[in-house]
Amino acid sequence: MTAASSLPPRTLLFLPANRERAVAKARESAAEMIFLDLEDAVAADAKDAARDAAVTAARTGFGRPVAIRMNVFGSASHAADVAGIGGSAATHAILPKAEDPAIVAAIARAVGKPLLVMIETPRGVLAAAQIAATQGVMALIAGTNDLRAELRIPNGAGREAIGHALQVIVLAARAHGVWAIDGVFNALDDAAGLEAECRHGRSLGFDGKTLIHPDQIAIAARAFGPGEAEIEEAEALVAAASGGAERFRDRMIEAMHVDAARTLLARAGRR
Repeated sequence: MTAASSLPPRTLLFLPANRERAVAKARESAAEMIFLDLEDAVAADAKDAARDAAVTAARTGFGRPVAIRMNVFGSASHAADVAGIGGSAATHAILPKAEDPAIVAAIARAVGKPLLVMIETPRGVLAAAQIAATQGVMALIAGTNDLRAELRIPNGAGREAIGHALQVIVLAARAHGVWAIDGVFNALDDAAGLEAECRHGRSLGFDGKTLIHPDQIAIAARAFGPGEAEIEEAEALVAAASGGAERFRDRMIEAMHVDAARTLLARAGRR
């Protein structure tokens, strides 16, 4: 795996690489990371054009990290995607539908960039820990739409239906020091639903959320960022800690709580 040395992004915006207007809007957005998609969002007859557009967009830059999502291993476009992404100015590559750690390792070597790996199938969930431990992997991303389809979960079922899979992804990421990123929320006009799902994702331990529209960015950033009460609590805890187990306000704390508080403050830009 690749140690996630920088703070993980809270907001990661997916957009079709071949849609100029979407690329232009992404440049103006507040997303902390941009995902240029060559896979699901691009029609089969537009794959080559999308790849060229992604390489061009990455060369121009977005003023923040930018990743390109390749087509799935074994597809007609995959090899050309790996070569194109590897030679591009993109900072990261995204591999969809990862299942086999050996294949993940080979793709990571070939592309030569930190790999963000999507866990979207039952086999991927069961192999999540081995994938997270693979050299070159920087993040696991929950592919919630595909997981629901693969698990034959009926429409309308809540997040509890994939709760075990989501927790496995977080556990695997934490065990091997890589980012854990939650899946997309499909309802574009349901701000309350998006906020609830973001807060649920954070409660499971996810670092951030993949998004499909710029209007979702502010909501996700708030939900995955520490609130003022959390920041005040963390600052007070760090200031009060003197080493070892001790009482802080209404509870006992020790070194791990101090470390967690410092991480939260770093995320908030306070340390």
